[in-house]
Amino acid sequence: LLTVTVFLSTLTPKFYFALTVTSSFISGLIFVFEWWHFRKYGTSFIEQVSVSHLRPLIGGAENSPPAAASFSAGENEASRQNMPECKVWRNPLNLFRGAEYSRYMWVTGKEPLTYYDMNLSAQDHQNFFTCDTDALRPSDTVMQKAWRERNPQARIKAAYQALELNNDCATAYVLLAEEEATTIVDAEKYFKQALKAGEMIYRKSQNCHSQSPQHEAQLRRDTNVLVYVKRRLAMCARKLGRIREAVKMMRDLMKEFPLLSMLNIHENLLEALLELQAYADVQAVLAKYDDISLPKSAAICYTAALLKARAVSERFSPETASKRGLSTAEINAVEAIHRAVEFNPHVPKYLLEMKSLVLPPEHILKRGDSEAVAYAFFHLQHWKRIEGALNLLHCTWEGTFRMIPYPLEKGHLFYPYPSCTETADRELLPTFHEVSVYPQKELPFFIHFTAGLCSFSAMLALLTHQFPELMVVFAKAVSIVS
Repeated sequence: LLTVTVFLSTLTPKFYFALTVTSSFISGLIFVFEWWHFRKYGTSFIEQVSVSHLRPLIGGAENSPPAAASFSAGENEASRQNMPECKVWRNPLNLFRGAEYSRYMWVTGKEPLTYYDMNLSAQDHQNFFTCDTDALRPSDTVMQKAWRERNPQARIKAAYQALELNNDCATAYVLLAEEEATTIVDAEKYFKQALKAGEMIYRKSQNCHSQSPQHEAQLRRDTNVLVYVKRRLAMCARKLGRIREAVKMMRDLMKEFPLLSMLNIHENLLEALLELQAYADVQAVLAKYDDISLPKSAAICYTAALLKARAVSERFSPETASKRGLSTAEINAVEAIHRAVEFNPHVPKYLLEMKSLVLPPEHILKRGDSEAVAYAFFHLQHWKRIEGALNLLHCTWEGTFRMIPYPLEKGHLFYPYPSCTETADRELLPTFHEVSVYPQKELPFFIHFTAGLCSFSAMLALLTHQFPELMVVFAKAVSIVS
């Protein structure tokens, strides 16, 4: 500092101004480069160089941080390429278009579903409810066009046209139940008609499915229709308060069509069993589906955490736990919460009501904000019902982020957190919802330092330009004091 101030005191105002402008420009370039490097690779360039190259030269290699914290740019990029792609899934608990989503829009004037979400649903309907043999039945031909219609009224009109051609067109009743019915009671009536027609068509397809590949495709389509209708009927029963009936329907459906596990009917079952407070049955379902070889979900992870928390939450106190330490049951509960938070870090803020909920979309991104909204929308009441469960979650969930490596090249229990969730969630969730983003990267010290250096140099340059003689006198005074 003494050398610098003595040097500055010898300069003329013109050279002093040129020096401050140059230093401001250089520090600005350093700040821009640091910011760009941090946004692209998640680490500070200066910090990375000092850790990787300078510390070994000064004898600090033995104290270097773990490899996970000092990945090079190439390793970082390779690890991101190996991450699983963000896959959008059908929401197992999606609401009814006419009876729930449309009613919300009528009351609030806000569109709860995005065009991207509804377009995905249209593709699902075409895949589930159509096949190559539709041309043989006029009503199915009409419905094939109906699923591609963008206008809801045009779809409803086409469904009625299909029923005029064939009064036993199951998919036409499905469309009317989803979009025309304005209450769950009306939707259930349509689905019962769809079930009657669907079972009759399904039996016919079973009898002749081995005759040709076309008949096999028709059986697959008729199976999809039957499973869809039975599932929605079970959801209607759940919404209308007939929970035991809904549980029985879901169990029968899972037993009758065990190969259709990709539809995640067990998540509907878990929610209904939690409403019944049948926690032993919930644990039995988790024992079957919470397997390392199966794709996880927020419903699986957080329900497992809720059951573990239930055993200790009523008597849990952070003050007492800090004095005597955690018991084995409390450790298991905390670890289960950490596991759930690592899988989907967005959920706790909704369960703790730190963020407002919206209607869940028809599709969700696993580990994303859309999945968190869908889970919390249906399961918040189950957490509130268990005394102390939310308190235990509040006391422990943030500790997860101290356990996970940063940047997240790898997870503690799961594969690395995807970097593409924000983009997909913004397309799935309505515009009036503030999308939760994770990880919120904290700026490293060197970015703050270079920003401060740049600002200080720019201020010196400005003052020198405005008051050149005064700044030279100030530099000489500082040199004398030093």
